Amino acid sequence: MTSPAIEAIDLVKTFGDNASERPAVDGVSFVVPPGTVLGLLGPNGAGKTTTVRMMTTLTVPTSGTARVAGYDVREQPDMVRRNMGLTGQVATVDELLTGRENIRMIGGLYGIGRRDLKRLGNQLLEQFSITDAADRPVRGYSGGMRRRLDLAVSLIASPPVLFLDEPTTGLDPRSRSELWEMLRGLVAEGTTLLLTTQYLEEADQLADDIVVVNHGRIIAQGTPLQLKQQAGNASLVVTVSHATDLPVARELIARTGAEVHLDVGARQLTAAADGIADLTRVAGWLQDRAIEVDDIGLSRPSLDDVFLSLTGHRVEGDEAEEVSA
Repeated sequence: MTSPAIEAIDLVKTFGDNASERPAVDGVSFVVPPGTVLGLLGPNGAGKTTTVRMMTTLTVPTSGTARVAGYDVREQPDMVRRNMGLTGQVATVDELLTGRENIRMIGGLYGIGRRDLKRLGNQLLEQFSITDAADRPVRGYSGGMRRRLDLAVSLIASPPVLFLDEPTTGLDPRSRSELWEMLRGLVAEGTTLLLTTQYLEEADQLADDIVVVNHGRIIAQGTPLQLKQQAGNASLVVTVSHATDLPVARELIARTGAEVHLDVGARQLTAAADGIADLTRVAGWLQDRAIEVDDIGLSRPSLDDVFLSLTGHRVEGDEAEEVSA
């Protein structure tokens, strides 16, 4: 059986001297298989960054432990750091240096030889689409370019595990999509990712499994589809072309046994559905009765619906997360 690439084991972190104070992280445990992506999802203040800091040896756990690439963060912190990369919420590259010089500097700290570093640097600059700007100071880079360079720097030692703490915060939609494609490429090459995010679409797009945290505790975990199913069934949504067809269409959809909700103004009917089977049956019934439709389809719960059903509020939060050592 293959060992996990990342493993959190009952991690707890409490700040301050007050033992009765609620922990920032309270008994978090999960496993990430090699070559997969785990999305750690939750609002600001949920404990995501504190969890990552413990797993990357930046903060010592109050209790519990974690393993990265098989190495214990408490007992073998040096080996953990040698086998992982970290990209934080803010790009940490030196703005006064060029992109190429940043890569050389970090590669030198890792002890990579000059010839290998030149080859590796050119490869990373090409891989992350920075070649054209490689010899310009980073202070002139766009936000998306800085994040790509930050990611390239974190991969210079080819770590098998990469931690990404809200990597697309502040990026425009195009830059975010480009970074997603690059992350998919890394996973295809075998890298294991742990991604913290408060962007529901990001978790849905990238994660094989999602751990939902709130107030320092895990409140749900599973694949994106499994979590969406917890929020309820898919809905069948039908928009008829003519309002006069609404009564008949309602009767037909009701044959599925579901309650039908009617929006007369939008000429739209909505009902709980048992997946594609109900969609196919209703489409056939409508066609048999010559009822024209503008649109018909299934609407599944979103991860936002999941979070709302679990916590009673949306994922966006305004509570600042404490990350003190």
